[in-house]
Amino acid sequence: MKVVFFSFLTILSLSFLVYGQQRPLLTDDIDITPPGSIEIAAGTDFFQNAKFPLSGLKGDLTRVGDIRVKTGYASNVEVQIEGVIQNFLAINSQSTNPPIPLTLNGNSTNDFGDIETSVKIKLRNETKNIPALGFKFGYKLPNSDQAKGIGTNQIDIYSKVIVQKTFGKQQGKNPKLKVFGNVGLAIMTAPLDRFTQNDVLLYGLAGVYRVNDSINIASEVNGRLNTRSGPAPLGTESQGQFRIGTQIKASGLRFDTAAIIGLTRFSPRTGITFGVTYQSPKIFTPAQ
Repeated sequence: MKVVFFSFLTILSLSFLVYGQQRPLLTDDIDITPPGSIEIAAGTDFFQNAKFPLSGLKGDLTRVGDIRVKTGYASNVEVQIEGVIQNFLAINSQSTNPPIPLTLNGNSTNDFGDIETSVKIKLRNETKNIPALGFKFGYKLPNSDQAKGIGTNQIDIYSKVIVQKTFGKQQGKNPKLKVFGNVGLAIMTAPLDRFTQNDVLLYGLAGVYRVNDSINIASEVNGRLNTRSGPAPLGTESQGQFRIGTQIKASGLRFDTAAIIGLTRFSPRTGITFGVTYQSPKIFTPAQ
């Protein structure tokens, strides 16, 4: 609980200054926050028929305060932190004999989300024929309480390669189309199996199309894939989403929304997300 409280205070202290993944997408792009600038993206998600095999719960999930933060420390390096202030699950069904002991009160439950920290590094800029290349690595902290039935309360480590190419560049304007993809590996602790982990493949393919200077259309396929020949350990199952939505720039902010469709057996059936992003001007001088 102390770790959660400290992390929450850290996020709040930066809440008008910092930077997150390009909402409403989950796939990382190659762009680095300008050195000395920080930005925050905050949103709310609604998922229908969300599934939690580790606890045996199914229901409608609301994620309040999906905070995504990035801070630029060099022209090719940024640090990220993200997490959910509170998850609320309206339980539709549950296992008669759940795999883990639960502390539920009625037909709903709520919990903090696990916080992730990471570093993204741009390795090379895009050229006319060769895409930009980057690398990201990070870890998930065990901030959730598995007895609440939503989080796994485990430490997971991941890394991924980022590739990006832009099309339709015009002088003085952003590219007409930006396409970027991720591929990587996550080492996920198996909550019920001692000295066991599941190495899952991470993937993401996304595009952002500029309709005009104020409106973008954004879409992606993103998820993780179990690499074991048999069933994945509980809590590490394959998951995937398709998202399509818009980004609208107004009053120095970027507003976003997207529809979500689950792609695997253990993914939510459908969902929707809303959010807003603010980027500050340069407010500190990075270390040289």
